[in-house]
Amino acid sequence: MAVCEIHLRNSEALNKMTSAMVILPEGKPGPFPVFYLLHGLSDDHTVWTRRTSIERYVEHLPLIVVMPNGERSFYTDSKSNSKAAFETYLIRDLIGFVDNTFQTIPNRSGRVIGGLSMGGYGAIKIALKHPDLFCAAVSHSGALGFASRSFSKDDEWGREWIPVFGENPQGGSEDIFALAERADRNSLPALRIDCGVDDGLIEDNRRFHQHLEKLDIPYEYQEFPGGHNWAYWDEHVQEAIAFFAGILGLQE
Repeated sequence: MAVCEIHLRNSEALNKMTSAMVILPEGKPGPFPVFYLLHGLSDDHTVWTRRTSIERYVEHLPLIVVMPNGERSFYTDSKSNSKAAFETYLIRDLIGFVDNTFQTIPNRSGRVIGGLSMGGYGAIKIALKHPDLFCAAVSHSGALGFASRSFSKDDEWGREWIPVFGENPQGGSEDIFALAERADRNSLPALRIDCGVDDGLIEDNRRFHQHLEKLDIPYEYQEFPGGHNWAYWDEHVQEAIAFFAGILGLQE
């Protein structure tokens, strides 16, 4: 595999230079499907390559892995800052750049998305909002209930997230519980969700699991030993890769 860091000269959605890490197959004929892999709240585009063995896990697969920098955006178009349209950046600017630059399969059947924590939420949300772009999504330890609640200006979290989501995003375009309810059953991406039983986000994951079950939406859900840490994510991203490989029909 080859690993590179790309710098997009000027993302229109963000109006600034931004970066992504990319893992590319070597010695294999393209075109290749693309796995968009999202980081968590306190990290950046380099963290998956630094804290896991993601390169080794995909080295035998004809698969491109793209790891964008989502900052602290929850992969959402900010309600208060038109230059922080991170969802639009990913689905328009980044995908467009990747498809124009690398040997990709430039359609839904060749794109999957996954992530951890904030990125787990982002992966499920983006896949549910844009099923025409992604055929599958995986969340590890996802902050899945984050946009299905109200925020208060009187606490630190609220002061950070109200500009992103608004005061009461519940039921809106960023609430994945509401997105699942409104989803077209004929175009749903394949979904997989996992979380550690000692993770502080386990109850939100269980609540979303129950929600999908009630809606009779097909999905996979698993709980494992472990908490909100890299030991857990390094282990279980391997299952995400296997899940995606099966859907994409990849062979080593």
